[in-house]
Amino acid sequence: MPVDEKVTIRLRMSQADAHYGGNLVDGARMLALFGDVATELLIRLDGDEGLFRAYDSVEFLAPVYAGDYIEAEGQIVEKGNTSRKMRFEARKVIRPLPGSDSACEVLDPPIVVTRASGTCVTPKAKQRFRKD
Repeated sequence: MPVDEKVTIRLRMSQADAHYGGNLVDGARMLALFGDVATELLIRLDGDEGLFRAYDSVEFLAPVYAGDYIEAEGQIVEKGNTSRKMRFEARKVIRPLPGSDSACEVLDPPIVVTRASGTCVTPKAKQRFRKD
């Protein structure tokens, strides 16, 4: 897998994701999505889930509500012996229309709701695709 290859997941935020009044979804939900993206990136690169070590930066840029469709994307931007530096972005791609019980709109362009960067680690002993 090239270092700059991207992984994207898309899902709809449900009522169960709403944490605050007004059906607002908490930012931790976006970080959980980034964790899922990071896991897939590590499996594709190393053949192992690895471990998330730390976020260097997290920016919450726009609100997310139950009913919104979120696309979370990530890529490995640097690769060390065991560390993998990653960047993430979550975008709202579809949102419900206010006042309607079923109408939605596709957002073009999508709204960036969260950006982050962080480091994951895959121990050498767990790197099944290692090329030494």
